Amino acid sequence: MTALPVEAGLSLVLGSASPRRRELLGRIGLVPDDTRPPDIDETPHRDETPRAYVARIARQKAGALDLRDGEVALCADTTVALGRRILGKPEDADEARAFLRALSGRRHRVITSVAVRRGDRVWQKHSETSVSVKRLSPREIEAYIATGDWQGKAGGYAIQGPAGAFIPAISGDYSGVMGLPLSVTVGLLQAAGYPVYGEAS
Repeated sequence: MTALPVEAGLSLVLGSASPRRRELLGRIGLVPDDTRPPDIDETPHRDETPRAYVARIARQKAGALDLRDGEVALCADTTVALGRRILGKPEDADEARAFLRALSGRRHRVITSVAVRRGDRVWQKHSETSVSVKRLSPREIEAYIATGDWQGKAGGYAIQGPAGAFIPAISGDYSGVMGLPLSVTVGLLQAAGYPVYGEAS
């Protein structure tokens, strides 16, 4: 979709309650003018692939926001993909344990789709990162579960937390694994005419 000219005076609306996404925006000097987490059903469809799933959810989040003139919405969705299996946010500690056992000693993908909306126009792109997890002992898994850091995290872990010690290598965008790929995000905001670096026509 064609990019819009950069325009001064636009407001940035973050469609997410994630403190990690807000923190990542802060790293590039952006502070949302408002935060409005949309309320949508995030249940995967039957036979839906991980990439299709995050793309659909991110777009639905952006579409669910009630935007006023001059507002630009930024929404994202992240999932952990083990083959075609979607590992979302674990419902409880038992599911988090199961996720960690499944990821142990294997590589998986973290896919984040970012959607930026201005008016009725939406710009969207995804980031995909390969993540290697070392073989985890039962003691390591239990120690991590005890931290509570798995709660609300896709795949049952967060790379920026204690689970970072389980990850010897990644190939791709670290910020995408955290939940908001910054390069993708900046490109989409600029396409929507938002003055990321203070530029204006």
